[in-house]
Amino acid sequence: MKTRGELKTEQQNPNSFEIDSMSIRDVLVTINREDQSIASAVEQAIPEIDQAVNFTLKSIKSGGRVFYVGAGTSGRLGVLDASEIPPTYSAPKGLFIGIIAGGEKALRNSIEGAEDSQEDAFSDLKKYNLNAKDTLVGISCSGAATYVVSALDHAKSKGAKTIYLVTNPNPYKMTEVDVIINAVTGPEVVTGSTRMKAGTATKLILNMISTATMIKLGKVYGNLMVDLMAVNDKLVDRGTRIIKQLTELDYDAAQIKLFEAEKSVKTAIVMEKLNCSLNDAREKLNKANGFLKNII
Repeated sequence: MKTRGELKTEQQNPNSFEIDSMSIRDVLVTINREDQSIASAVEQAIPEIDQAVNFTLKSIKSGGRVFYVGAGTSGRLGVLDASEIPPTYSAPKGLFIGIIAGGEKALRNSIEGAEDSQEDAFSDLKKYNLNAKDTLVGISCSGAATYVVSALDHAKSKGAKTIYLVTNPNPYKMTEVDVIINAVTGPEVVTGSTRMKAGTATKLILNMISTATMIKLGKVYGNLMVDLMAVNDKLVDRGTRIIKQLTELDYDAAQIKLFEAEKSVKTAIVMEKLNCSLNDAREKLNKANGFLKNII
C-alpha cells in the first residue's frame, strides 16, 4: 500500500458524516449500529484464528511461550489479555507475555514515536531469548507499526511461529509470517480511531486465542473454570460453587475442601470424588496432564 490514507480504517464512514451535529442519543445509536458488524468481521477470520490457536497450543505443550506485541491500543489489549491468564487458569505468568511499544509507561500514557522504532522492538525482545518453541502475535490494526513488523521479523529469524493480527484488508506494512488474521472492520465512526471497532475486534480475537488454548490444555471442565486461581473472595466463592456442583458437598464443606486443597479447585474435586489425599490427587492430575475429565 502506497499511503496510509488508503487504509480502510482511515476512510470516512458515511454513516457518521454528521455525527458532530447529532443528539447524544443518536451518537450512541450510531456507534452501537456500527459495533454490530464486528462479530461478523471476526467470524470471517475464524479459519486463520484456528491456525493461530494450533500454533499457540503447540508452543505451550512443547515448553514455549506466546508473545503479544503491539503499540498503543493494540499493545494495551495484548498486555490485558496476557495478564488475565494466570488468575483465570492458574497458568504460569510467563506463559502468555504482553509487550507494548514504549514499555510500562505506555500502558497509561501515549509514548510519542514508540511504534516507529525498529531498534526498540529488537531490544525489548532480546531479553526473552525467543526460540523455535515460541509463538509471537504481532498486533497492529493498520499494519503500520514498524515496532510490530520488526518484532515479527525478529521472531521469524529465531524460528518462532509468527501471527500478524490486523483489521485492514491490505496492511500498510507487510512481512513474511505464518498466519495473517485479518478482521476487516471498515471505517470507524470517528475517522481513524481504531480504538473503536478495530480495537474491539482485536480484543475478541485475543479472547478467542487465549481461551481456546487454555480449554485445550485442560483448564476447563465442561464450561466450568476448574483451574482458576482463588486469589480473592470472588474467586474463592466461584471455586467453592464449582466444587459443590461437581461433588455432593454443601457450600460450607466445599469451601473447607478448597482450602484443604490449597485453593486448587481441580485438586479439591479429585480429593473428594476419589477420596484421596492432597498429594495423591496432585499425582493423578499430573498423570492426566491436568485434564479433570480423564479422572472423574
